[in-house]
Amino acid sequence: MITRRFQRGLVVGKLCPLHKGHEAVIRRALAECETVVVLSYTVPEFPGCEPEKRAVWLESLFPETTRIVLGADNPWGLVPPPNDDPDESRHRRFVGQGCREVLHTTVDAVFTSESYGDGFAAELTCYFRDEVDADHAEVVHVPVDPGRSILPVSGTALRADPHGLRQWLSPVVYASFVKRICLLGGESSGKSTLATALAQKYDTLHVTEYGRELWVDQGGHLSYEDLLHIGVVQVAREAEAAGRANRYLFCDTSPLTTLFYCLEDHGRAEPELRTLAKRKYDLYVLCAPDIPFDQDGTRRDTAFRQQQHDWYEEQLTAMGATWVEVRGDVQERMEQVDACLRQAR
Repeated sequence: MITRRFQRGLVVGKLCPLHKGHEAVIRRALAECETVVVLSYTVPEFPGCEPEKRAVWLESLFPETTRIVLGADNPWGLVPPPNDDPDESRHRRFVGQGCREVLHTTVDAVFTSESYGDGFAAELTCYFRDEVDADHAEVVHVPVDPGRSILPVSGTALRADPHGLRQWLSPVVYASFVKRICLLGGESSGKSTLATALAQKYDTLHVTEYGRELWVDQGGHLSYEDLLHIGVVQVAREAEAAGRANRYLFCDTSPLTTLFYCLEDHGRAEPELRTLAKRKYDLYVLCAPDIPFDQDGTRRDTAFRQQQHDWYEEQLTAMGATWVEVRGDVQERMEQVDACLRQAR
């Protein structure tokens, strides 16, 4: 049986974003403590590092920890977190309050890579003795890579250039900074060709259409039950690929397409599929039905292609999505997408 040095350890940080320096601190705490609490908050918030994302990062990488991720609104009833100001005492007592009121406990050690760690531990000791137990033991500061000589990375630098410094981010974190571009279009509208070409142009990945794969595997037959499964797998494939992508991920269709076929073929759809169909992408690219229709024996006809195109237009407009219709040959369409991506930078 392994006996660890401390009962409860604490790691506090903005985690905007959670990088490998933070990970090293948390892993050190896990190695030395029976339980580890990770508290993350920042006021104001940083775009791209919202509380929901930080919670996902921590849950994915450190599910064995107790995690408290605070936003402007928090479910624990704490007073709002202090602003990012130089009054360190306010922050330290706020952390002590969080331990006492949320966790109903205290901590034995704090783990940091910062010079303020000793003062942080001392003030937590005072807080716990004042508010919890006058005989509370001294909170110990455990420094991890002080000065960041081993892992020379900072949240400030990563927020400025997450793509150039992606080696300091785990895939699940980097995925949050990858823009997802969804390509839609009626049958034989060139979206798969365009997705492949765009991925090559930007030296990144594209996610293929799982529904088409399953349809082929099952001999041209899809049941009603298959359609929700298709939507779920399509989204899972996107999530997996995003961490390996490079700045952009091009998605050949989305659950919106699956919803279209579900309604067209069955007249109904599961609520979960409808929810998946509303998931947002950074940009939707709608391929116009202006190229010759290629009847490969599996497609319907040009009238159906136009019907599908019109339905996508209606849905994207109703969703308030950011979308562009592209026309012409592959090169012309790529130039239109490139213009949109440049404008969004």
